[in-house]
Amino acid sequence: MTPLRILHSEAATSFGGQEQYIYRMMLAMRDRGHHLEAVCQPHAVLTQRLREQGFTVHTTYMDGPVNFVKSVAFIRKVLRTGRFDVLNTHSRRDTIVAGCAGRLAGTPLIVRTRHLANRVGSLLSYTVIPHRVTTASDFVRDHLIARGVPPAHVATVYPAVELPPIPERSTLRQELGLAKDDIVVGCVAVMRAQKGHKDLIDAMEPLFKERPGLHLVFVGGGSPVFEDVQAYIAERSLEQRIHLLGVRSDVPNLLAGFDLFALATRKEASGTVFVEAGAAGLPVVGTRVDGVPEMMRDGISGILVPLDDRAALTEAIKRLVDDPDLRSRMGGAGLDFCREQGRFSLGAMVERIESCYTRWLTERKQ
Repeated sequence: MTPLRILHSEAATSFGGQEQYIYRMMLAMRDRGHHLEAVCQPHAVLTQRLREQGFTVHTTYMDGPVNFVKSVAFIRKVLRTGRFDVLNTHSRRDTIVAGCAGRLAGTPLIVRTRHLANRVGSLLSYTVIPHRVTTASDFVRDHLIARGVPPAHVATVYPAVELPPIPERSTLRQELGLAKDDIVVGCVAVMRAQKGHKDLIDAMEPLFKERPGLHLVFVGGGSPVFEDVQAYIAERSLEQRIHLLGVRSDVPNLLAGFDLFALATRKEASGTVFVEAGAAGLPVVGTRVDGVPEMMRDGISGILVPLDDRAALTEAIKRLVDDPDLRSRMGGAGLDFCREQGRFSLGAMVERIESCYTRWLTERKQ
């Protein structure tokens, strides 16, 4: 296909999942022969990361009314000078700033990517400014359609999930002093209230009393929730059964030491951690919210339970703890769904976005 000239915009200055998506997308699309540049704020971590990879990154301050006028004029010039085919925005602020610049510059295609599962208010940054929208899951797509975005104008592009090889053995049990036949329920998630760490503790507390070899391992950090969860565990005298590992750089090693994965999340645009767990050969337990059901096969690679149904969450974990054959079957199904089929691969992501760009550009020219 004809190489495209694509400009990504991002107003956020931190480096989370959204910025990681842009970073990986730009690298992968460049590898496919397209020309990629970005416009970010000067102090953004993404600015530095992209420049380290040899990308041209244009910088402008995007907050405040004075900066809005300056940024629109600046980005309009960037778009016109660079003759970009596509402007891809990623958050509300840069959609309004860069999107307005794109409209003034006559950029052929302006795409807004929606990364979050939160309900949207104004449709300004979904229908008025951009020409088309991509979403992180069908759940988010369906919500936007219900709010008024034409179905043909919005497409799902699942974020790519990095799937390293599964380690032959894990150091987790040795680190925690656990026996070979102990059962480890693992949870990998940043420590935020919406991730449901306390809900998972509450669901497993009755199981701890009946099964002395059962353990729960939390991987992830984030104040003040980390300290709050730590105190919650101490109040219940569960320090010997629940292990807080904090932020770790060896997540594949830790996943290889789990028997099953559980996350009682309350909100997820997609929930790619369920894919990481499934691709590690783990059966998963999750809440039936937002995009989570798209990341697993309920009843086949794992078990979904209703939000705030503690009894159902306890029962789902109990089933997997007590049935090693079920864990094995579901773990194998997770390997196939999350790893072997390739639906969450980097290649699948870039092929999907490339297809959207080319189709929408053709539609816009008609």
